[in-house]
Amino acid sequence: VQLVESGGGLVQSGGSLRLSCAASGFVYGAYGIGWFRQAPGKARERVSCISPLDQITVYADSVKGRFTISSDKATNKVYLQMNRLKPEDTAVYLCAASPMFVSSCREPPEGYPQFWGQGTQVTVSS
Repeated sequence: VQLVESGGGLVQSGGSLRLSCAASGFVYGAYGIGWFRQAPGKARERVSCISPLDQITVYADSVKGRFTISSDKATNKVYLQMNRLKPEDTAVYLCAASPMFVSSCREPPEGYPQFWGQGTQVTVSS
């Protein structure tokens, strides 16, 4: 299983970015996909999850109404459209695949099947 994020960068407050997570090594829909982020000195936190087969989505309260997660079966990619970005959105954004994300958008416990990408940096300037 391999997950590769792209699309990060530097943007001004109020701007937009679209992150991509290219997944390979498993059949589309076999795992739920989640986006998480980690800012310097802070714990990793969930951003959003999607169950690709039924398109059920979950969002953290802090991004609800601003971010949209979607998936593309043809390319086996998951996207995170981020609008109205704020400086507090600055973090490394990581995508992850796990059976857990189909039913629960939370970081899987140690030992639970999970795969993580390397992350992409998002910096929002004020």
